[in-house]
Amino acid sequence: MTEILSAYAEQTDKQGRPAAQSLEAVRQAGDFALRMPVAHGGSWADATTTVRRLAELGRACPSTSWNVGTSAVAKTLVVNSLGDALPAAFAADPNAQACGTGMPTGRVERGTDGTRVTGKWKSLSGVEDSAWAAVGVMDGDTFSIALLPVSDLKIEQTWDVAGMRGTGSHTGVADGLLVGDEYVFPVNLPGSQADLTFFGLTALAPVVGATRGALDVIEGMFASDRKPYMSQYSRMAESPGARHWLGEATRLTFRAERGMLALAAAVDSGTVTQADAPQLSSEMADAARDCRAALELMLDLHGTSGFASSNPLQRLWRDVAVGSRHPHLNPYLTAERFGEARAAS
Repeated sequence: MTEILSAYAEQTDKQGRPAAQSLEAVRQAGDFALRMPVAHGGSWADATTTVRRLAELGRACPSTSWNVGTSAVAKTLVVNSLGDALPAAFAADPNAQACGTGMPTGRVERGTDGTRVTGKWKSLSGVEDSAWAAVGVMDGDTFSIALLPVSDLKIEQTWDVAGMRGTGSHTGVADGLLVGDEYVFPVNLPGSQADLTFFGLTALAPVVGATRGALDVIEGMFASDRKPYMSQYSRMAESPGARHWLGEATRLTFRAERGMLALAAAVDSGTVTQADAPQLSSEMADAARDCRAALELMLDLHGTSGFASSNPLQRLWRDVAVGSRHPHLNPYLTAERFGEARAAS
């Protein structure tokens, strides 16, 4: 299945949304049902299973993986807030794609004609291909989620960035959209910090996967007859410096993967508390930085040809550069908060 994502990764990047073939492949695999309850036809996968799968998909196509992760977050928000009392239309297809954002940039208006939602939500990854959008709203003074059919939203084409281009993270707009009361509900995160860490991991996992994908490119180069230009070596593997760079890039990649899995295991343990937040966030940001550092070494090894538009390395580099700077992976704020926590302890 990942062969399909790899085959269409370039098309996904160029057209600014996942290729239809890639989306069909992940649907057939049940990946959009990872975070739907078993009682509703999903698998309700734990954090470790989810991030392993996202990393596997990200190794083939980071943008498609990112949108699968975004769907998992949106469904987790809905399910954790409503439990088994899911709206029938939402539960009807456990493998429907969803998008969303927790930023409460919308509002709820209740009147004699019913409940209406108005707002504008940026960076809705996968919105053009999603059936549902779980978006943050303020219902009076209550931070809530509005679960909206994407077909009822106006989509503004605002996503034009260097990397993760294929996520199609555009803006959704609702202007007085009439919804049933069951489609607006207070946010409930029963695991609180564990849930927030899980949400961050869904951003990290595609980045880790993309880094593994880049390493595949470099390992393929080492297995070929390509030689370091302007050197006496006949193959890359003959160069001690190249071998050292390869080893360091591999070490950083695997360290990022181990860090991701350790964080997922912590989430699955059920022991994560708010006091753990600074440490967990710091470790997540460290893993993202390891990915960026590994890509820089790989680009050094490949040289300027790695930036050719036909070379997947430059696309993976762009995806890692952008994806690793998601707010959940912000290095300077996590360092700041970790320092504050340590100084107060």
